[in-house]
Amino acid sequence: MSLPRSVAEILRDHVTLDVESIDRMYLNAYVPGLQYESGVAAFFRRHRGQPFASSALMEPISKAFVAAIHAFVHAHGVPLITFEKGQRKDDVMAEHLKRFPAAEGVVFVGRAQEKARAIRTEKRRHPTTGQAYPWLVRSTAMVNHFYFYAVDGDFGPFFLKFGTYFLTPRSCASTGTST
Repeated sequence: MSLPRSVAEILRDHVTLDVESIDRMYLNAYVPGLQYESGVAAFFRRHRGQPFASSALMEPISKAFVAAIHAFVHAHGVPLITFEKGQRKDDVMAEHLKRFPAAEGVVFVGRAQEKARAIRTEKRRHPTTGQAYPWLVRSTAMVNHFYFYAVDGDFGPFFLKFGTYFLTPRSCASTGTST
C-alpha cells in the first residue's frame, strides 16, 4: 500500500470546485508587515526615523488621508453620504445608480463607522525603575470607513472601502451585485 505524499494528491480525488457564476468578487489589500506590533514599531523607528513607536504618530497620517478624501469629493462634486446604522449599502448604491448620468465614474462616497482591528499604544512601566514607556498592542476600535461606490463599463458597479485609521488591517474592493 502506498500513501499519498502531498495534500494536492489527497485532495485531487476528493475535492471538486465547480463555479457556474458569482455575484461578487472581493480583493483585500494590506501591507503584511504592518499587521503586527513589531512591524509597526520598525516602520516608525526605521522608516520614519522616530525614537520610539506610538499610535500618536499615526494620527497625522490618518488625518492627511481623510483630508485627501474630502478634497477628492469636493474637487469632483461627488456626493458624500453618511450611512445610517443598519442601512444596506447596496440599496443606497442602487438608488444612486438609477440617477447616475454617466456610463462610468464615481457615483458617491459613503462613510460608515465600523469596528476594526487596530494597533494602539498602552502605557507600561519598567518593573525595576517604574519609568513609563509606550507599548504597541493589538486592539479594536470604532473606525470611520469610506466606501467609494463607482460603476465601470466592463465590470459594472463596484466599491472600494478604506479604513481611515492608520493600520486598519485592510482596504477592500468588491465588484458585482448581491442577490
